[in-house]
Amino acid sequence: MKERLTDALYGLGWATVKKLPEPVAVRLGQQIADAAWRRRGKSVLRLEANLARVLPDASPERLARLSRAGMRSYMRYWMESFRLPAWSAERIRTAFAPEGLHHLEEGLASGRGVVIALPHMGNYDLAGAWVTTRLGVPFTTVAERLKPETLYDRFVAYREGLGMEVLPHAGGSAFGTLARRLRAGGLVCLVADRDLSSSGIEVTFFGEAAKMPAGPAMLAVQTGALLMPVTLWYDRSPVMQGRVHAPIEVPGEGTRAEKAAVMTQRIADAFASGIAEHPQDWHMLQRLWLADLDPRPDRPSGGADGAADGPAQETQGAQGTPDRGAGRAESDRRAEA
Repeated sequence: MKERLTDALYGLGWATVKKLPEPVAVRLGQQIADAAWRRRGKSVLRLEANLARVLPDASPERLARLSRAGMRSYMRYWMESFRLPAWSAERIRTAFAPEGLHHLEEGLASGRGVVIALPHMGNYDLAGAWVTTRLGVPFTTVAERLKPETLYDRFVAYREGLGMEVLPHAGGSAFGTLARRLRAGGLVCLVADRDLSSSGIEVTFFGEAAKMPAGPAMLAVQTGALLMPVTLWYDRSPVMQGRVHAPIEVPGEGTRAEKAAVMTQRIADAFASGIAEHPQDWHMLQRLWLADLDPRPDRPSGGADGAADGPAQETQGAQGTPDRGAGRAESDRRAEA
C-alpha cells in the first residue's frame, strides 16, 4: 500500500505540476519547502548538521537561514523536474549557464571519453537535458532499481525522455557497459558524493572522513577517459549556474586502487570547493560522514535521520559497481520529497 501511494504521489506531481503556470509552481515549491522547514523534522535537522560541517563557525541562526534556503533549493529541484518534460528545447537551452564548458568540449573532441562526477547539488537532470539539447551530446548514467517497480519505470522514462541512456544498476554489468561507452569516446555522468558501501573510497571531506563511490575514478583509470567534477548552484534568476572543473589526471604511479583513491580525493576536494561557495544548494539530507554512522554509544550522531536513511540502504553492498551515487539520485531524493 505504501509503495502504491508513493508511486501515485509522484505520478500526480508529474501530471499536475507541469501544467501550472511557472510563477504558481515556484510559489508552491517555496510554500512546501517553508512548511517542511518550520516542522523541524529529521531531514531538516540532518541538513543543518551537515551544513555545520561545511561551515563550522556558523551560528545557529545562520545555519537555520541556510537550511531554509536549502529546502527551497531542494524543492526547486523537484518543481523543475516535474516540469522539465513540458519545457521546450529552447527553454532547456537557456536554462543552464556553466563556467568552464571548454573543459568538457575539449574532452569530448579528444575522443578519449569523459566521466562527469557530480554531487547532489542544483538540478543534475536539468544539466543533463541541457547537454543533450544544447550540445547535442548523448550520455549514459545509472539508476538504482526502486520499489515499487512502477516508480523506477517512471524515473527511467523521465530521464530517457530528456535524452539520457539509463542503465539499471546490476552489479558489474553496468560498469562494463559504461566502460564501453567511454572507450567509444562517449560521455558518462554519475552522481558521486555519498557511498556507504564496502566498495566506497574513504576521503577527507571538510576535514573529516567520509566515503565516496570508486566508480568515476575507476572508470577513468581503466579506460583512459577524462574525469571532470561538475558543481551546480542556483542564483536569483531562472537560470541554473554551474562549473565544469578541470580534468583530474590519472596518477603516473601506483596500483589501480591507489590511483582511484587519489583521484576520488580530488573529486571530494572539487565538490567541497563548490559546496563551500553555495552550501544552500547542496541537497544532502542524509548522513554522510563516517563519524555520524559510528554505532558506538559514546559517539554523537550529530542529529537523527530516521527514514531519511532507509531507501538509501537499498543501494549498498554490491562490489565493483560504477556509481553507487547515481543509484541514490532517485532513492535519496525520493526519501525526502
